[in-house]
Order: sequence, then C-alpha cells, then structure tokens
Amino acid sequence: MNTTDHSEAILKEIEQKFQAINQKTDVQLEGLLWSKLITYWDYIQTDALLNLQIQRTTLPDEMVFIMYHQVNELIFKMILWEIDQIADTENIQVDFFSERLSRITRYFDMLTNSFSIMENGMEVDQYMKFRNTLTPASGFQSAQYRMIEFASTDVINLTDRRYKDGFDENTDLETSFEHLYWQAAGKDYHTGQKSYLLNEFEKKYKESFLRQMSSFKTKNIWQKFTQLPIEDQQNTALIDAMRHYDKTVNITWVMQHLNTARKYILESGKGNGEATGGSDWQKYMHPKYQRRIFFPKLWTEEELSNWGNETIA
Repeated sequence: MNTTDHSEAILKEIEQKFQAINQKTDVQLEGLLWSKLITYWDYIQTDALLNLQIQRTTLPDEMVFIMYHQVNELIFKMILWEIDQIADTENIQVDFFSERLSRITRYFDMLTNSFSIMENGMEVDQYMKFRNTLTPASGFQSAQYRMIEFASTDVINLTDRRYKDGFDENTDLETSFEHLYWQAAGKDYHTGQKSYLLNEFEKKYKESFLRQMSSFKTKNIWQKFTQLPIEDQQNTALIDAMRHYDKTVNITWVMQHLNTARKYILESGKGNGEATGGSDWQKYMHPKYQRRIFFPKLWTEEELSNWGNETIA
C-alpha cells in the first residue's frame, strides 16, 4: 500500500468513526487545524501535579512525607485500574487474569520496597515534630486502600475475626460495614462509640464504601476466580499469582509499614508510642492479629495458622 492509499484508508476509518456518533467528519478535521500540539507537561499535567504539595510546617523533611504518600495514592489508583479490568471482563481468560494480578502485585512490591524512603529518608527529630501537626489525621484514612480491599475479596474476609463466626454472605452490608476489621482502630465495641478519626472518615467516604461493597460482591477478584471453569481454577500459575498477591498485600507490605512505624514511634525514644490517629496501631497493623486474608481457601491449615509469622511460603 502506497502513501496515498494508506491516507485514504485512514480517512475512511475516521469517516466511519464519526458517522457512528452522528458527527460531521469535516468539522472534526478542521478542528485539528487549530488544536495545539501535545507536550509532555500538558499531557502529564506536570505543573498541577507539582503544586499539590502543601506543607503545614517549615521542616524540610515534611515534604518527603507528603510526596511519598501522594505517590502511594497514585499507585493505589493504578491498582484499582487493573482490578477493574479483571472485574469488568466477561468470560475472563486465565492468561489475562494472571497478567493483571502480576501487574497489581508488582505495584505492591514497589510500595513495599519504597518504604526505605520513609524509614531512612527523614530525620527522626524532624518527623517527631511535624507529625504532631498531623493529629488526628492518619494513613488509616486512605479511602483507595479500602476500595482495593473491597475489590479483592468477599466482605466476610474483611470482618473483624471476633465477630466473623456470626456473619455470612447474606449479612446486610450496613451490618458488615460496622464490623470490618479496621473499625477496631477507632471504635469501642463495648459502648459503640467511635473516635473522631473514624467518624470523619465515614462522614467523607461511607456511602462510597457501601457502593463499592455492593458493586464488587459478585465481581471481586476472589469471585472472578470462583467463576472460572474448574480446570482454570486449578491452573498453577494463576493460583501462585493469587497467593503471591494475598501475601504481598496482607503480610509483606503491612509488615514493612509496621516496622517503619516502629522505628519512629517506638525505637527513636522521642515519641509517646501513640499513632497520630490514636489507634492501638501495633495490634491493628500486625497481620497475625488482624488475620486479614483475601483468599483463605488457597492456603493450607498450617499456612493459615502461621499467618503473619513469616514462615509462610
């Protein structure tokens, strides 16, 4: 095909595209005469992105803390983007499923490895000063992270283990929500009283969380796995990808986060041992206490009993 024929073929496809949406091709093409050529900074929105870092103090290392957490939120968005592809693909194929899971796990691997930025990239004295200006805000309040959880597994697997035996897949979402494992970080179950941290979090996001819980009830990662043909559910590569994702999110990444927090809050000798949000953060964060497991049926009894003890393969 020569250049003229190629151009005519492209123009024909353009014509078909705009005819399909009842638009005039000539108008669209004429618009190209006046449109600006794209630049890297316009496409990435660099100026907007680099102006989102607003410090509350004059301490230089606070900027590291802000940017690091903003990067985390961008990675969370990438993870949700990949999960949506799994959730919304009809008759999903094993290769596609495994590839998307591998992408998601690589993102979490990146998050895990990046904790050295927090662990070794801030002066303890500076951190212990500017963190006081963050109270009562907390990383607990990352809504995207909660969205990832709802999109990964059945709600029963996110239920506080103290109450899990009384719940099943038919439990209404509102009741399930009130007994999610992370409610314990800001709720007194004896009185029902919630902390300011938790109340503000729910005021902002509860409706969105309930919609996510409802939307992903039949299309979360675990449900998409169980909807595969039996032979595909026995695919070794896919099972390995599921297990790797589960362990990476619920043990490896969490433990790296916990160890970094310990360095500043406990081992520095400069803090009072409390999280900015006021939670019992060590028990809240440690996987052996949470026992949050996305895909429990893919683990042996021995592996489940050792969850969070770092003996799990």
